[in-house]
Amino acid sequence: MKTDYNKLFKQQLAVLKGKPRLLLHCCCAPCSSGVIERLKPYFDITYLYYNPNIYPKQEYDLRKQQFEKLDISVVDLGYNHSEYLNAVAGLESEREGGARCKKCIALRMQKAFEYASQHGFDFVTTTLSISPHKDAEFINKTGEQLQKDFKIAYLYADFKKDNGFLTTTLVCKQKGIYRQKYCGCEFAKPNTD
Repeated sequence: MKTDYNKLFKQQLAVLKGKPRLLLHCCCAPCSSGVIERLKPYFDITYLYYNPNIYPKQEYDLRKQQFEKLDISVVDLGYNHSEYLNAVAGLESEREGGARCKKCIALRMQKAFEYASQHGFDFVTTTLSISPHKDAEFINKTGEQLQKDFKIAYLYADFKKDNGFLTTTLVCKQKGIYRQKYCGCEFAKPNTD
């Protein structure tokens, strides 16, 4: 039986004291647009942009620029595509959503927890679960393990629930936010030749 992460999310919110500091790993502005308004009433949010999977660099920069349309600034850990390539070495031909994607997600979440640990955050979560193409069960299990490793609370979520993904499409249309056609890595990029 799958865990209801949306229910866990609501339970965590119900017991919060004050407005804890949350590090929100943002994969892109479209996904973030469906998450930010849900979290703002409960947390003091810092937005982290760490996505070394995105290729090429111009795509990385274009996606980062879109956050301006949401009126937020992001902490950018820099473009280090070789870090991603090293993490997924040998998995390049894996199907979308398979082992390569899991390594990529784990890498980005680990880096978010490292940053949170160094900067005194109370909670960490990621926007990744808003995508219908991402495995919320894997994302939350990874967050659960990292929570134990780093001693920082993980905010469980399946942000695609309660019309989360639909919200992203509406906000992007309203604000003119660029919606990418692939997750970011060259192995999932549609062939346009």
